Amino acid sequence: MAGPQAYPLNSLEQTEDLKAFERRLMEYVASLGPSTGRCRIILIVVSVCTATGAWGWLLDPRTSQSLWNHPFFTLSCIVLVGLFLAGIHKRVVAPSIIAQRCRTVLADYNMSCDDTGKLILKPRPANT
Repeated sequence: MAGPQAYPLNSLEQTEDLKAFERRLMEYVASLGPSTGRCRIILIVVSVCTATGAWGWLLDPRTSQSLWNHPFFTLSCIVLVGLFLAGIHKRVVAPSIIAQRCRTVLADYNMSCDDTGKLILKPRPANT
């Protein structure tokens, strides 16, 4: 098996590899966008429903009797807990997690990336 020095890449090949990596990273982050947007909307709607139901539940003088007197609030709470158990909170922040992990790896190569996956080349550190 040959080591990494057996087939050195020239500058053009390195540039093409970086461009291909950047394209693929941007495609992947962009593909997460629609599902992330849907999950955010679902989470916002269910949270607003839960808050609205909680407001009505707290204002009701029969609050201590039972949650079954407030089925809207009860159902909203159950759905909200179910969404969190299903991992909706991970889906909402997935693109930023991917970008942060890429930044961590790319830092070793004096590079970074923005939230869309576009590479940012940093200047080389001065040799001392």
